Amino acid sequence: MIDATLFRQKHQLWLRIAFISFSVNDPWVKNRLYEFSQIEFRHLKWLAQSLYENHAEYDYERDPKFTIESESFFSLVHTTINEIKALHLLYGKTPLCERMAHDEAYILSTLSAYLSKLSLDESLNAFDRSRQWPDALLSTSETNALTLFLFEELYKEYELIMIYFYRQIRATTAAQVTHFQDLIDESHFHLRSFGEMMAKMGILALPRTLHPRTYQIENMEKFLHDGILEEENAKEECRKLSSTITDEKLSSFFEFINFQESYHICIMKKLLKEI
Repeated sequence: MIDATLFRQKHQLWLRIAFISFSVNDPWVKNRLYEFSQIEFRHLKWLAQSLYENHAEYDYERDPKFTIESESFFSLVHTTINEIKALHLLYGKTPLCERMAHDEAYILSTLSAYLSKLSLDESLNAFDRSRQWPDALLSTSETNALTLFLFEELYKEYELIMIYFYRQIRATTAAQVTHFQDLIDESHFHLRSFGEMMAKMGILALPRTLHPRTYQIENMEKFLHDGILEEENAKEECRKLSSTITDEKLSSFFEFINFQESYHICIMKKLLKEI
Protein backbone atom coordinates (compact mmCIF):
# COMPACT_ATOMS: atom_id res chain seq x y z
CA MET A 1 0.00 0.00 0.00
CA ILE A 2 1.32 3.43 -0.93
CA ASP A 3 0.97 5.68 2.12
CA ALA A 4 2.93 8.02 4.38
CA THR A 5 4.40 5.10 6.34
CA LEU A 6 5.90 3.60 3.19
CA PHE A 7 7.21 7.02 2.15
CA ARG A 8 8.98 7.46 5.50
CA GLN A 9 10.61 4.03 5.31
CA LYS A 10 11.76 4.65 1.73
CA HIS A 11 13.13 8.07 2.71
CA GLN A 12 15.16 6.40 5.44
CA LEU A 13 16.36 3.66 3.10
CA TRP A 14 17.61 6.25 0.59
CA LEU A 15 19.53 8.00 3.37
CA ARG A 16 20.91 4.74 4.75
CA ILE A 17 22.29 3.48 1.43
CA ALA A 18 23.67 6.91 0.50
CA PHE A 19 25.47 7.30 3.83
CA ILE A 20 26.84 3.75 3.71
CA SER A 21 28.32 4.65 0.33
CA PHE A 22 29.94 7.72 1.91
CA SER A 23 31.42 5.64 4.75
CA VAL A 24 32.82 2.58 2.95
CA ASN A 25 36.38 2.61 1.60
CA ASP A 26 36.29 0.14 -1.31
CA PRO A 27 35.81 2.38 -4.42
CA TRP A 28 33.83 -0.19 -6.44
CA VAL A 29 31.44 -0.90 -3.55
CA LYS A 30 31.17 2.82 -2.78
CA ASN A 31 30.10 3.67 -6.35
CA ARG A 32 27.66 0.76 -6.63
CA LEU A 33 25.97 1.64 -3.35
CA TYR A 34 25.67 5.27 -4.37
CA GLU A 35 24.00 4.16 -7.62
CA PHE A 36 21.57 2.11 -5.54
CA SER A 37 20.83 5.16 -3.39
CA GLN A 38 19.93 7.11 -6.53
CA ILE A 39 17.52 4.33 -7.53
CA GLU A 40 15.92 4.64 -4.10
CA PHE A 41 15.62 8.40 -4.54
CA ARG A 42 13.77 7.87 -7.83
CA HIS A 43 11.44 5.47 -6.01
CA LEU A 44 10.87 8.22 -3.47
CA LYS A 45 9.94 10.67 -6.22
CA TRP A 46 7.46 8.25 -7.75
CA LEU A 47 5.93 7.59 -4.33
CA ALA A 48 5.56 11.32 -3.70
CA GLN A 49 3.91 11.81 -7.09
CA SER A 50 1.45 9.02 -6.34
CA LEU A 51 0.63 10.40 -2.90
CA TYR A 52 0.21 13.95 -4.22
CA GLU A 53 -2.03 12.83 -7.08
CA ASN A 54 -4.22 10.98 -4.57
CA HIS A 55 -4.34 13.98 -2.19
CA ALA A 56 -2.54 11.99 0.52
CA GLU A 57 -0.30 13.66 3.09
CA TYR A 58 3.35 12.77 3.66
CA ASP A 59 6.27 14.36 5.48
CA TYR A 60 10.02 14.12 5.91
CA GLU A 61 10.01 12.83 9.48
CA ARG A 62 12.30 9.94 10.44
CA ASP A 63 11.90 7.27 13.13
CA PRO A 64 13.42 8.48 16.43
CA LYS A 65 15.84 5.54 16.61
CA PHE A 66 16.96 5.76 12.98
CA THR A 67 20.74 5.92 12.74
CA ILE A 68 23.39 5.19 10.13
CA GLU A 69 26.35 4.77 12.48
CA SER A 70 28.21 1.49 12.98
CA GLU A 71 31.75 0.26 13.47
CA SER A 72 31.69 -2.24 10.61
CA PHE A 73 30.53 -2.40 7.01
CA PHE A 74 28.90 -5.83 7.42
CA SER A 75 26.79 -4.54 10.32
CA LEU A 76 25.40 -1.80 8.06
CA VAL A 77 24.77 -4.31 5.27
CA HIS A 78 22.80 -6.61 7.61
CA THR A 79 20.70 -3.66 8.80
CA THR A 80 19.97 -2.60 5.22
CA ILE A 81 18.94 -6.12 4.17
CA ASN A 82 16.53 -6.36 7.10
CA GLU A 83 15.04 -2.94 6.33
CA ILE A 84 14.44 -3.80 2.67
CA LYS A 85 12.77 -7.09 3.59
CA ALA A 86 10.52 -5.29 6.08
CA LEU A 87 9.66 -2.71 3.41
CA HIS A 88 8.46 -5.40 1.04
CA LEU A 89 5.72 -6.30 3.50
CA LEU A 90 4.26 -2.83 2.83
CA TYR A 91 4.22 -3.19 -0.96
CA GLY A 92 0.99 -3.85 -2.82
CA LYS A 93 0.37 -5.17 -6.32
CA THR A 94 0.63 -1.86 -8.16
CA PRO A 95 3.08 -1.42 -11.06
CA LEU A 96 5.12 0.99 -8.91
CA CYS A 97 5.40 -1.47 -6.03
CA GLU A 98 6.35 -4.24 -8.44
CA ARG A 99 9.06 -2.04 -9.95
CA MET A 100 10.44 -1.16 -6.51
CA ALA A 101 10.41 -4.80 -5.41
CA HIS A 102 12.27 -5.94 -8.55
CA ASP A 103 14.90 -3.22 -8.13
CA GLU A 104 15.41 -4.17 -4.51
CA ALA A 105 15.59 -7.87 -5.28
CA TYR A 106 18.76 -7.08 -7.22
CA ILE A 107 20.01 -4.76 -4.47
CA LEU A 108 19.44 -7.55 -1.93
CA SER A 109 21.36 -10.06 -4.03
CA THR A 110 24.26 -7.61 -4.33
CA LEU A 111 24.31 -6.92 -0.59
CA SER A 112 24.21 -10.65 0.15
CA ALA A 113 27.15 -11.16 -2.22
CA TYR A 114 29.12 -8.56 -0.25
CA LEU A 115 28.58 -10.60 2.91
CA SER A 116 30.23 -13.61 1.24
CA LYS A 117 33.44 -11.64 0.68
CA LEU A 118 35.15 -11.51 4.07
CA SER A 119 37.72 -9.05 2.74
CA LEU A 120 34.96 -6.42 2.63
CA ASP A 121 34.22 -6.77 6.35
CA GLU A 122 36.23 -3.70 7.24
CA SER A 123 36.04 -1.52 10.30
CA LEU A 124 34.73 1.93 9.50
CA ASN A 125 36.44 5.15 10.51
CA ALA A 126 33.62 7.36 9.25
CA PHE A 127 32.07 7.73 12.73
CA ASP A 128 35.12 7.68 15.04
CA ARG A 129 35.21 11.50 15.56
CA SER A 130 38.95 11.62 14.81
CA ARG A 131 38.62 15.00 13.05
CA GLN A 132 41.77 14.46 11.02
CA TRP A 133 42.01 15.13 7.30
CA PRO A 134 44.04 12.14 5.99
CA ASP A 135 45.26 13.73 2.76
CA ALA A 136 47.09 16.71 4.26
CA LEU A 137 48.34 18.04 7.58
CA LEU A 138 45.93 20.78 8.66
CA SER A 139 46.34 23.19 11.55
CA THR A 140 43.82 23.28 14.38
CA SER A 141 42.17 26.41 12.97
CA GLU A 142 41.98 24.85 9.49
CA THR A 143 40.48 21.65 10.93
CA ASN A 144 37.91 23.62 12.93
CA ALA A 145 36.93 25.70 9.90
CA LEU A 146 36.61 22.63 7.70
CA THR A 147 34.58 20.73 10.31
CA LEU A 148 32.09 23.56 10.78
CA PHE A 149 31.76 24.12 7.04
CA LEU A 150 31.09 20.44 6.31
CA PHE A 151 28.40 20.08 8.98
CA GLU A 152 26.63 23.23 7.82
CA GLU A 153 26.88 22.42 4.13
CA LEU A 154 25.79 18.78 4.46
CA TYR A 155 22.63 19.93 6.19
CA LYS A 156 22.08 22.71 3.68
CA GLU A 157 22.41 20.38 0.68
CA TYR A 158 20.06 17.81 2.22
CA GLU A 159 17.58 20.57 3.00
CA LEU A 160 17.75 21.92 -0.56
CA ILE A 161 17.32 18.46 -2.09
CA MET A 162 14.15 17.88 -0.09
CA ILE A 163 12.74 21.38 -0.69
CA TYR A 164 13.34 21.26 -4.45
CA PHE A 165 11.99 17.71 -4.48
CA TYR A 166 8.81 18.83 -2.74
CA ARG A 167 8.34 21.75 -5.13
CA GLN A 168 9.13 19.68 -8.22
CA ILE A 169 6.23 17.35 -7.42
CA ARG A 170 3.99 20.42 -7.38
CA ALA A 171 5.51 22.16 -10.42
CA THR A 172 3.05 23.60 -12.93
CA THR A 173 5.26 23.82 -16.04
CA ALA A 174 7.80 21.59 -17.78
CA ALA A 175 10.42 24.32 -17.37
CA GLN A 176 9.92 24.35 -13.61
CA VAL A 177 10.37 20.56 -13.48
CA THR A 178 13.61 20.85 -15.44
CA HIS A 179 15.00 23.67 -13.30
CA PHE A 180 14.17 21.88 -10.06
CA GLN A 181 15.76 18.68 -11.39
CA ASP A 182 18.96 20.56 -12.21
CA LEU A 183 19.10 21.97 -8.69
CA ILE A 184 18.38 18.55 -7.15
CA ASP A 185 21.13 16.90 -9.20
CA GLU A 186 23.64 19.58 -8.24
CA SER A 187 22.77 19.25 -4.55
CA HIS A 188 23.11 15.46 -4.74
CA PHE A 189 26.67 15.93 -6.00
CA HIS A 190 27.47 18.36 -3.20
CA LEU A 191 25.84 16.12 -0.57
CA ARG A 192 27.97 13.20 -1.74
CA SER A 193 31.15 15.27 -1.87
CA PHE A 194 30.70 16.70 1.63
CA GLY A 195 29.52 13.35 3.03
CA GLU A 196 32.61 11.56 1.77
CA MET A 197 34.83 14.31 3.19
CA MET A 198 33.11 14.00 6.58
CA ALA A 199 33.62 10.22 6.48
CA LYS A 200 37.33 10.74 5.86
CA MET A 201 37.48 12.92 8.97
CA GLY A 202 35.43 10.50 11.09
CA ILE A 203 32.59 13.00 11.56
CA LEU A 204 29.92 11.60 9.24
CA ALA A 205 26.45 12.20 10.69
CA LEU A 206 22.88 12.44 9.49
CA PRO A 207 21.50 15.92 8.83
CA ARG A 208 18.81 16.96 11.27
CA THR A 209 15.18 16.29 10.42
CA LEU A 210 13.31 18.97 8.48
CA HIS A 211 10.23 20.61 9.96
CA PRO A 212 7.30 20.87 7.52
CA ARG A 213 7.57 24.67 7.59
CA THR A 214 10.96 24.26 5.90
CA TYR A 215 9.56 22.75 2.71
CA GLN A 216 5.82 23.54 2.72
CA ILE A 217 6.47 26.94 1.17
CA GLU A 218 3.52 29.25 0.58
CA ASN A 219 5.41 32.16 -0.98
CA MET A 220 7.66 30.60 -3.62
CA GLU A 221 8.80 33.96 -4.96
CA LYS A 222 10.10 34.99 -1.52
CA PHE A 223 11.73 31.58 -1.08
CA LEU A 224 13.65 31.96 -4.34
CA HIS A 225 14.77 35.49 -3.48
CA ASP A 226 15.94 34.21 -0.08
CA GLY A 227 17.56 31.21 -1.77
CA ILE A 228 19.58 33.46 -4.06
CA LEU A 229 20.86 35.33 -1.01
CA GLU A 230 21.68 32.01 0.68
CA GLU A 231 23.64 30.89 -2.37
CA GLU A 232 25.55 34.17 -2.27
CA ASN A 233 26.35 33.50 1.39
CA ALA A 234 27.43 29.95 0.51
CA LYS A 235 29.76 31.34 -2.13
CA GLU A 236 31.28 33.65 0.48
CA GLU A 237 31.76 30.75 2.90
CA CYS A 238 33.51 28.78 0.16
CA ARG A 239 35.76 31.73 -0.55
CA LYS A 240 36.59 32.12 3.15
CA LEU A 241 37.38 28.43 3.54
CA SER A 242 39.43 28.39 0.37
CA SER A 243 41.53 31.27 1.69
CA THR A 244 41.79 29.77 5.20
CA ILE A 245 43.01 26.34 4.12
CA THR A 246 46.53 26.24 2.78
CA ASP A 247 46.31 22.77 1.20
CA GLU A 248 46.14 23.40 -2.54
CA LYS A 249 43.86 20.47 -3.41
CA LEU A 250 41.28 21.35 -0.77
CA SER A 251 41.40 25.03 -1.66
CA SER A 252 40.93 24.21 -5.33
CA PHE A 253 37.94 21.99 -4.53
CA PHE A 254 36.16 24.76 -2.65
CA GLU A 255 36.78 27.20 -5.48
CA PHE A 256 35.18 24.60 -7.76
CA ILE A 257 32.11 24.44 -5.50
CA ASN A 258 32.02 28.23 -5.36
CA PHE A 259 31.67 28.52 -9.13
CA GLN A 260 28.95 25.87 -9.17
CA GLU A 261 26.96 27.92 -6.66
CA SER A 262 27.15 30.83 -9.10
CA TYR A 263 25.20 28.91 -11.73
CA HIS A 264 22.67 27.78 -9.13
CA ILE A 265 21.78 31.44 -8.80
CA CYS A 266 21.18 31.63 -12.56
CA ILE A 267 18.84 28.63 -12.40
CA MET A 268 16.92 30.14 -9.50
CA LYS A 269 16.51 33.39 -11.43
CA LYS A 270 15.04 31.36 -14.31
CA LEU A 271 12.61 29.81 -11.83
CA LEU A 272 11.62 33.28 -10.63
CA LYS A 273 10.64 34.20 -14.19
CA GLU A 274 8.56 30.98 -14.44
CA ILE A 275 6.76 31.80 -11.20
